[in-house]
Amino acid sequence: MTSEGVTKPAPFRVVLLEPEIPPNTGNIGRLCAATGAELHLVEPLGFDLDDRQLRRAGMDYWAQVRWFRWRDWAAFREGIGAGPRLWLVEQGAPRGYHAVRYQPGDCLVFGRETSGLPRSLLESNPAGWIDIPMANPAARSLNLANCVAIVLYEALRQGGFGEVAPGSGPDV
Repeated sequence: MTSEGVTKPAPFRVVLLEPEIPPNTGNIGRLCAATGAELHLVEPLGFDLDDRQLRRAGMDYWAQVRWFRWRDWAAFREGIGAGPRLWLVEQGAPRGYHAVRYQPGDCLVFGRETSGLPRSLLESNPAGWIDIPMANPAARSLNLANCVAIVLYEALRQGGFGEVAPGSGPDV
């Protein structure tokens, strides 16, 4: 399933494997709308797609998001083919997200809010396993939507922001 009206190719693909919290997914949908990234939702989802919290967090941006829903990880992998590189974002990786040279079409993969990405997936793709360093070792994790924003904007920064217009963001 995809949204209507988005025809240009996406610079990056944000992949949420079994997301659980509707507001996180809604915020990530809004982020994808703002950046032109595709959003891939891999089931099972921890919510219904008509969830009020999901719609509220995504505001009125859902019509601007090119998104896909996959029945499971195998269907996603088959559907995107062998071409795109997978960057699996999870704690304990051999390198940080900032040490990667991203390319248009790359998949930025994030796991469930409560358990992250499956260990078997990480171990089967060690070269694609990256993390976001945290200065406080006692901090358990960062919010999923924040993690997606951090990695996606680094990928966009490396590409000179492509289709994202400079100065189009909020004033700070």
